[in-house]
Amino acid sequence: MPELGSPRVVRGPVMAVLPHPDDETFACGGTLARCAADGVRTVLVICTGGEVGEISDPALATPDTLGAVRAAELAASASALGIARTVALGYRDSGMAGTPANEHPDSFHRVPLEEAVGRLLEVIREERPQVIICPNEQGDYGHPDHVKANRVASSAFRAADGIVRKLYYSALPRSLMQRFAEAMKELGEPSFGERELVDTEGRPVELGTPDELVTTAIDVSAQLEQKRASFQAHRTQFGEASPFMRMDGERFKSLWSHEYFRLAAGKLGAPAGEHETDLFAGI
Repeated sequence: MPELGSPRVVRGPVMAVLPHPDDETFACGGTLARCAADGVRTVLVICTGGEVGEISDPALATPDTLGAVRAAELAASASALGIARTVALGYRDSGMAGTPANEHPDSFHRVPLEEAVGRLLEVIREERPQVIICPNEQGDYGHPDHVKANRVASSAFRAADGIVRKLYYSALPRSLMQRFAEAMKELGEPSFGERELVDTEGRPVELGTPDELVTTAIDVSAQLEQKRASFQAHRTQFGEASPFMRMDGERFKSLWSHEYFRLAAGKLGAPAGEHETDLFAGI
């Protein structure tokens, strides 16, 4: 299998469509940094301003200023990852299901699908990406904005008249989620699996992608410092007490040296039963 950068691999822009500032850190930050290092144009589309996110330190922001602060944090993260262009679709953070923010009439999950798809299609036609990355169909952990980002990106992929060749869902394999839970416990953090998560329809959500559904594993070990810098840029979300800030280098490397994806549409560039190692394989 040719690695990214081989002259036999057709390379074009890669676009990530994600709901909030900071989602790039988990989903595909290392992959975008690797693509950028190899000369591939990278575009990050963020659907909302993250206005109802966490505030790790009240000295950093207030509820009224959080959107502006997070925009600056996103710019710092994108710079650390070498992202060529960041686009804000301009919608309001919806918050978790059942919260007052979720009922706000301007929240992203309440926006008509066709409107959001139209905005994204404008960016797709400008950039002509060969590959799009977005959250999975259950919204990763059931967050309404993650679900909506999946629906918007998937619909835009289908409506883009063949411009985009492959659509990937970001994936955290369940085996990795188990190792992450163990690392959190060692750091004295409560397990993220201790509370039940539900999607926008009230159905239970099981965290992580079954390992057998993961199609693609990208080695980002050479981009770990950039990935960590991306986390550090989002100071309101990952404060000094955050396990991501307290995690030592070896533990961070053991968890994040690869990023994983599930091919949702397009041609798989690896034999059956094997992981792709390149988002552009098979194009």
